Amino acid sequence: MEQAVIAALLLVGLVIGAGVGASYARAQRGWKDYKTIRTTVPGARRTAWMATRAVITKIGVIALLLFGAAAYAASASDHDRADPGPTPTPTVTATPGHRAGR
Repeated sequence: MEQAVIAALLLVGLVIGAGVGASYARAQRGWKDYKTIRTTVPGARRTAWMATRAVITKIGVIALLLFGAAAYAASASDHDRADPGPTPTPTVTATPGHRAGR
């Protein structure tokens, strides 16, 4: 009887020990990952800000070009390049026996 109790306690101890050991290993791995990522965050943050700055600069340049093109189109006169307008055609006067449209 004494050996069965000792065997059961040993088995329970092994199961609990394996669970605690796995949790401890997971916690150690989490801390190691946290420390590794914490050291890489400033570089990643700097890279993200550089990419954002590049996008904002491109958008700004495009906006300035569009604004300049619209301002140029609004202020430029078209008289130099305009085609001559249509000239009126002489109208035919109706004769007394002929009514227009019939």
